[in-house]
Amino acid sequence: MHQRGVTVWFTGLSGAGKTTISRAVEQELRSRRRLVEILDGDIVRQNLTKGLGFSKEDRDENIRRIGFVAHLLTRNGVVVLVSAISPYRDIRQQVRERIGDFIEVYVNAPLEVCEQRDVKGLYKKARAGEIKQFTGIDDPYEAPLKPEVLCRTDMESEAESVAKVVRTLEEFGYL
Repeated sequence: MHQRGVTVWFTGLSGAGKTTISRAVEQELRSRRRLVEILDGDIVRQNLTKGLGFSKEDRDENIRRIGFVAHLLTRNGVVVLVSAISPYRDIRQQVRERIGDFIEVYVNAPLEVCEQRDVKGLYKKARAGEIKQFTGIDDPYEAPLKPEVLCRTDMESEAESVAKVVRTLEEFGYL
């Protein structure tokens, strides 16, 4: 089986729906018999980038490492679904340039909606001062200026968001 690899980079605030959409896209791609791998930011932090903090430098290094793994997989024909907040535009652009076959998906939901969805209780802890440098509260999130896909998870269903991503993969010749 030969397929063209690509990295689909889901970026957005915590709770916006990055992991949910990427897992649904994974299911769709597997049903089409595609090689696919998910690099979820939370899981990567536990295994590949353990020990990094949340300073800008550490966040950039975290994204750089995820990007390196995504690049290796992409060049070997895998569809890589990266789900990571990745709050800074400059490092996302560096990763895009390194990988080449890259689709940016901005999973956009207003901060208030993300806080309502806060299944991990992270926003509550950040608001209480228990978590410092939390993206969207006391650390910035730089939204993509020209993402290939925009998913407004406060206004569209999961199925609509997934369809946008899959349609874009088809339009760019990856499916």
